[in-house]
Amino acid sequence: MTLASRALAQLATWPDLRQVDPSCGLGQGVSSVQGEIAHFHSDRDVDLRLTDRAVRRFTADFKCSGAIRIVPGRQWVTLRLDAASDVDLLLTLVSVALKAQQAWPDPADRPRFGCNDQRGAGFVKTDLGAF
Repeated sequence: MTLASRALAQLATWPDLRQVDPSCGLGQGVSSVQGEIAHFHSDRDVDLRLTDRAVRRFTADFKCSGAIRIVPGRQWVTLRLDAASDVDLLLTLVSVALKAQQAWPDPADRPRFGCNDQRGAGFVKTDLGAF
């Protein structure tokens, strides 16, 4: 069992989530009533949708992690699952994402951007100095 399949199996048991086909059409996804929350694109890479506020709140922590990639101006962060601790981090961030989406939902008229999967090549650590 890969780390991604382990994480997806755990998330499938959460009552606030359901397994869906991702809007980007690649891999597997999970969704809450507020919309898509995670896309599993490979055995290692997962895109997670946080609110802008949550991304700003955790930017300093994300800067220190080699497991997380941020595309500036996006609500989606990408996690690289290389160890069991990365799965734990993903589960924690999904919980944060669920709470953030409930507390600070995005305005209905705001355009929804897709996940990070099509946003550049490879997994690179982004310079977050602009945040």
